[in-house]
Amino acid sequence: MFKRFMKWGVVAAIFTFVFSLGNMAYAANGDSDEESINEKFGLPIVVYGEALSVAQKEEVRKLLGVKDTSKVKEITVTGKDLVTYINGDPHSNMYSSAKITRKEKGEGLLVKQVTPENITEVTNEMYANALLTAGIEDAVVEVASPVKVSGHSALVGIYKAYDNGEGTELNKERTEVANEELSLATNLAKKEGLDQDKVSELLTEIKKEIAKQNPATKEEIEQIIDEKINTLEIQLSPEDRQLLIDLFEKMRNLNINFDNVQLQLDDLTKDIHKRIEETVGDKGFLDAVSNFFKELIETIKSIFS
Repeated sequence: MFKRFMKWGVVAAIFTFVFSLGNMAYAANGDSDEESINEKFGLPIVVYGEALSVAQKEEVRKLLGVKDTSKVKEITVTGKDLVTYINGDPHSNMYSSAKITRKEKGEGLLVKQVTPENITEVTNEMYANALLTAGIEDAVVEVASPVKVSGHSALVGIYKAYDNGEGTELNKERTEVANEELSLATNLAKKEGLDQDKVSELLTEIKKEIAKQNPATKEEIEQIIDEKINTLEIQLSPEDRQLLIDLFEKMRNLNINFDNVQLQLDDLTKDIHKRIEETVGDKGFLDAVSNFFKELIETIKSIFS
């Protein structure tokens, strides 16, 4: 009887240890301190999608870490804003919401999806690329949605929030091109043989090369794009290749100077590579977990044998 009791005691101890590891990790991730307000730039701005219900809006507040509404500026993004910033459909339902905290020059752009499981088509790097194109450089941008959405309309909310800051008015032509960039990125990511990270890497590398070469003609833009497509071993249809050329030609005509955000593009490259490495490493991690539990089961079996 005592021997059987000891066996079950060992089993219980093993499982208690395993599950306590998960709880410790959860507790560590749940700790967050409220940031102080940068008086130079004013309050962080939280923009809510117009289609949110009262309950969903409160949920988004919690997701974006808004504990005291007096310490943020709250605004709503509407269908009219879609027209204003990207010539979109004024009847669109908008759920994506965002919090924008401006930072000192040189601190860079950081995009964080609070609900990545609900943003189905746009990655942090895609947002960052589009925002740099639009002229948003130094800020922390947090994106959230209580329901599953593609994530495209969050850009409009970010633009409106940024425009509500002092002296941060955005150029509409740049925001429209940035939206085109995001749409093209998400469409390319759906093509066979491509994924979100590969598309983000391609766009980032093209921008970095444009910053380095400062192309003066469409032909030079075309050469840069072809070089990066070949270097990254990406297969594009002639139609998709032409869409890329047309997009970056529009950027060239708007005199968007990517040299100003070279460091941020370099950081973006590092983030993309890290995501790719993590994705590749996931399989190894899952295999390790699987092997651990197999060994655990064998250990338990041996106790009872």
